[in-house]
Amino acid sequence: MGRCPECLEWGTLQEEVLAPRTAVSSRAGQVAPVRLQEITGSSWTRQTTNISELDRVLGGGLVPGGVVLVGGDPGIGKSTLLMQLAGQLAKRDTSVLYVSGEESHQQIKLRADRLQVTEGPIFIAAETELDAINAQLLALQPQVVIIDSIQTVYSANLTSAPGTVGQIRESAGRLIRYAKESGTVLFLVGHVTKDGSIGPDCRVTGS
Repeated sequence: MGRCPECLEWGTLQEEVLAPRTAVSSRAGQVAPVRLQEITGSSWTRQTTNISELDRVLGGGLVPGGVVLVGGDPGIGKSTLLMQLAGQLAKRDTSVLYVSGEESHQQIKLRADRLQVTEGPIFIAAETELDAINAQLLALQPQVVIIDSIQTVYSANLTSAPGTVGQIRESAGRLIRYAKESGTVLFLVGHVTKDGSIGPDCRVTGS
């Protein structure tokens, strides 16, 4: 097809070839359902961010294993807001790993200096490869992780380019699974495209 049936634009469709999955998941049968009455932790106190509007949007603050998608147009201030969040959390010795796939260490440091975020356990990684990010998560075991942005993260197991549907699905899925299993709070930055959606432009998934 030369024309997208959704946005009606020409030349926007891209084929994405996914490698077939033949291996059986190593997690199959390992996680058994838990009776509702046996689940503990319902009395958790949310950790406030000291940013009142952000706390309001988050329902009162952060919860262990929570995943938050921060979406918006490029340049709207997502990175600035999350650096402010990192600074507020670091004041209480909450460890934060800020993974940037779009900016260098120096660019991030300039923003942090402008926001007067200079102290505390904040770690910066300019990385886009999913396995490398996962290794840093296992090594640092941060309490909060910020991925800026999910469109730049890619898995070497897939042949498609970063930002495609398959790459975003694979990267987000593995990061979310890590957050749920470790109790880490995960923030994923997602840029809004020209049609108002979060994610890549119109694409077709093939096999």
